[in-house]
Amino acid sequence: MGSVSIKMYDKFQLILRIETTVVNVSFFKHYREVEHHDGTRSMAWAEMKKSIYSLAPLRDLLLAANRRYLEFISAIEDDTAGTDKLNKISQPAAANDRSYLGFNFFDPQDEELFQSLGSGEFNISGFQNKDLRRRVKGKNTGQISRLMKRLRMHSLIKKVGRTYKYYLTAWASKSSLSDSNSKTSTSFPHCQRLHPESFARFGKDLLI
Repeated sequence: MGSVSIKMYDKFQLILRIETTVVNVSFFKHYREVEHHDGTRSMAWAEMKKSIYSLAPLRDLLLAANRRYLEFISAIEDDTAGTDKLNKISQPAAANDRSYLGFNFFDPQDEELFQSLGSGEFNISGFQNKDLRRRVKGKNTGQISRLMKRLRMHSLIKKVGRTYKYYLTAWASKSSLSDSNSKTSTSFPHCQRLHPESFARFGKDLLI
């Protein structure tokens, strides 16, 4: 990440330590008072300043990053966490008389999407359309927006209020870990428990 990074230590194989380090605090934005060129002041989302007054909001942001990363890695050893989630995510989601396609983790494009979402850097300060576009190749802004809408409708990402940033939900963090790698490790041992419609969608891939 450059200016911000998450580090993980295994001290004496007894204690797992997670820490987020910051070189440039302006990487983060928070809701604060902003002074404009005409001398007026207003509350807005703005870059964090390097001052003692930024310590409290910076502490909250770094603790939140640590917590999200702990949630992210907590599913690594759970090889059964993805089964029920795979069933649900693969089904269409409906909202406002519209239907949004489910996700197929055996489809190369959906697999690439979830591998991108599983990037640890998104747990630090969230991600925007442009961040995901850099990782998912061959998609323009509009296509990424529609993908993000599908992700929201399936409760996989959540929007930060009054910003354009998104975070993975805790539920999605586990899904991106277990399901995006299902071809090689997770779902095969539990295929007998998949919903019939999910199995029908993925059956050809399973038999190859």
